[in-house]
Amino acid sequence: MKTILFWGLTLLLSSSAIALTDKESQQINTIVQFYSERAGKRVAAWQNIINNNASEKVDTKLTKVNDFFNQLIFIDDIKLWGKEDFWATPLEFIGAGAGDCEDFSIAKYFTLRELGIAEHKLRLVYVKAIALDQFHMVVAYYPTPSSVPLLLDNLDSEIKPATERPDLLPIYSFNANKLWLMKQKGQEQLAGNASKLSLWNDLRQRSDRITLNRPKINFDE
Repeated sequence: MKTILFWGLTLLLSSSAIALTDKESQQINTIVQFYSERAGKRVAAWQNIINNNASEKVDTKLTKVNDFFNQLIFIDDIKLWGKEDFWATPLEFIGAGAGDCEDFSIAKYFTLRELGIAEHKLRLVYVKAIALDQFHMVVAYYPTPSSVPLLLDNLDSEIKPATERPDLLPIYSFNANKLWLMKQKGQEQLAGNASKLSLWNDLRQRSDRITLNRPKINFDE
């Protein structure tokens, strides 16, 4: 299991951090009360990533976000949340300090959107990790509609074009509005609205309400 690397990293608590807004400070206080002091520091570091990199180039945004979240612990939903399949909001993921592949990808996706990357350039992609023989999720960034996407992944921390990840077999992808099915390698078919995904709907509703769930394991103790 990966260990948390947060506590000594300048990546997280940068001296050049922009002052937090009242809303951000309130958000941190909520996380501290619900999870822990360390969870509050993780949220503050996440907010600094967003505040300090809004004007950076896309490559920098992708790298900063990918590196930040890949420091967290991987753990199955059943062990952490007591549910077979649970999609955590970014605040729940950061608060818990751990999650599974969906949580890594969802947090990266929402953070990249906060950093100003357009919706149509991002997708969450459900794949089969061939070597592990299990389902997995990654984030895809499309520089142009016809580009080979760049993949942000917690299994392989290096951002690579999809053509350099033969270990991943795409099944379907989605963003805030649309859902695509992979019919055969290299081809996809629009399958309607992402609202067909019940876990996605639940996640977005909880994000809007800032509803938090408490994990079964506290990694900060």
